Amino acid sequence: MTQDTVRPSVTVAPAAPAADWSLVLPLKPLALAKSRLAPYAGPHRAGLALSFALDTVTAALATPGVARVLVVTRDAAAGARLAALGAVVVADEPGGGLNRALAHGASAAVALAPRAPLAVLSADLPALRPAELARVLGAVPTDGRAFLPDSPGLGTTLLASAPGRPLSPAFGDGSRARHAAGGALELRLTGVESVRRDVDTGTDLDEAAALGLGPYTRALFARMSRS
Repeated sequence: MTQDTVRPSVTVAPAAPAADWSLVLPLKPLALAKSRLAPYAGPHRAGLALSFALDTVTAALATPGVARVLVVTRDAAAGARLAALGAVVVADEPGGGLNRALAHGASAAVALAPRAPLAVLSADLPALRPAELARVLGAVPTDGRAFLPDSPGLGTTLLASAPGRPLSPAFGDGSRARHAAGGALELRLTGVESVRRDVDTGTDLDEAAALGLGPYTRALFARMSRS
């Protein structure tokens, strides 16, 4: 979800993740999603956006400590595919924008599990590995907020909060600086590139492919490579 000057980040030793995490993922209507991929993907752009989300949700649900995954979307067809994987689909509030949609999803997650730790996660992590996501969740303080920057170091792919603490999402361009300025702890972990590598461009997708794509994106990527 898309280096300004930020306060120094903190090196955090990974720990076992708390149990019962709620994860919230946002997904635009597929007709509007991933516009920057259009020159690279052509007619496959919407299919890639859905494949990214399917692989992200599949990996998230397989992550130790994750109890539920909620997807905030207005796309009924995409929602049905994700619900079939086991995600809870939350209807987006039309016109609210990304951060309002995330706040809406976070409220739904708290209603489902008031005492659970909560995180929002980018839905475009097609190389996401459950073990790496578990390490990130395990590094989140038990009494505050924390975030993980994306691979370029400008944005954020994960923002988490302890039970009862406000999430205060500030995603969009330059979100790393905003989350740091808002008091969230920046997590500095090695070996979690699959959690940091979101995909907005063709170059991003090539880098995700080098990490190892999930099955949905891998299948579509292979068809694109043959065409």
